[in-house]
Amino acid sequence: MSKHSIPVTKNLHPQLPSFNMDEIAFGKNFTDHMLVADYENGEWKNVEIKPYAPFQVDPSCATLHYGQTIFEGIKAFKNDKGEVVIFRPDQNLIRFNTSAERMQMPTIPEWIFMEGMKQLIDLERAWIPNKPDSSLYIRPFMIAMDPFLGVRPSNTYKFMIILGPSGAYHAAPMKILIEQHYTRATPGGVGFAKNGGNYGGSLFPVSLAQSKGYDQVLWTDAIEHKYVEEVGMMNVMFVIDGKIITPSIEKGTVLKGVTRNSSITILREMGYEVEERFLSVEEIVDAHKKGLFTEVFGVGTAAVVSYISRLAHGEYVMDFDIDSLKVAPALKNHLHELRMGNIVDKHGWLQHV
Repeated sequence: MSKHSIPVTKNLHPQLPSFNMDEIAFGKNFTDHMLVADYENGEWKNVEIKPYAPFQVDPSCATLHYGQTIFEGIKAFKNDKGEVVIFRPDQNLIRFNTSAERMQMPTIPEWIFMEGMKQLIDLERAWIPNKPDSSLYIRPFMIAMDPFLGVRPSNTYKFMIILGPSGAYHAAPMKILIEQHYTRATPGGVGFAKNGGNYGGSLFPVSLAQSKGYDQVLWTDAIEHKYVEEVGMMNVMFVIDGKIITPSIEKGTVLKGVTRNSSITILREMGYEVEERFLSVEEIVDAHKKGLFTEVFGVGTAAVVSYISRLAHGEYVMDFDIDSLKVAPALKNHLHELRMGNIVDKHGWLQHV
C-alpha cells in the first residue's frame, strides 16, 4: 500500500478491451483515468484519480493568455517478465520543479508526482503495449488557473497526469536543416524549462524546413547562429573522429534531458569518449569534408534515440548511411535491453510499479 492513498473514481465506460491497441500512435490516444490536483491558498489539495474527461476553464484563465504552463514527458514499459517499470521519473520531478520555479509556479510535492503517477499507472496496466518501440507515455503538466487579465503569477493552479499508449515517435530516419535565422532559446531565457512557449515558438521555422523537404531543424545559438544546440525538441549527439560530442548545457539554452544524461553515462561505460562542449557548425562541416563526421542522432523521451539520415547547412548537404551506423543503434539497443530487464540496472534508473 502506498504511503499516500489517493482517492480513485473508476471510469464506468472504459475503452478497454474494445480499443484496438494495434493502431496506437504517439500522442493520439489516452487511457481511461487521469490524476488531478489543485493549488489554492498556498497548498495542494483535492488530489484524486478520476475518469479522463475535458474540464472547464474560464475564458480569462491566465494560462490561455500568458503561457504559464509547464510539462514533462516520461515513459513506462512492460518487460518480458510482465513487470511494469518507469524510466528515471525522479529526474523528471527535479526538472519539473526547476521549470516551475523559473515560471513562477508552485513546486509539486514528491508524493503527488511520484506516488500519484505510480497509482495511476497501476490502475492502467492493461494500457501498456508490449510491441517494439512502444510504451506508455506519461504527461505530467501544470497550468495557471486564475481568471484574471493581469500580467502576474497566478494564485491558483491545476496539476494533472494523463497517460497514453504510444508507438514510435519518429518511425523513419530524419532529415534535418540547420537553422540560421530563428531561435529556440536565449541566454537568460527559459530554454532549460519545459514550458509551452518553447514549443509553440518552434512551429513556424519547422514548417519552413518541412516546405523544403526536411523533417526538423537543428537549432543554433541566438547570438551568432554559430554553435549547435538542440535538434527539434531533442538533445543531439555527434560522432566525430570516434568521439561523441553533445552541446553544453551551461548557458541554460539546452534542455537538461534525462535521456541525454542517461546516454552520456551509457556511452562512457561502453568505452566511448563523450565531450559536453560548444560545437560550431563550422567544425561539423569541416569534419564532414574530412570524412571524420560519421553519425548524428537525437536523444529524448519521446523518440529515445532518433536516427538522422541527412543534415544540411544551406546548400551543403551531409548524408549518412543508416545501415552503417554503429553508435546510435548500440545506444538504442542498450536502453531497450535495460528497460526490458535484460541488463542489470546498476544505476537504479528503473522504478517498479
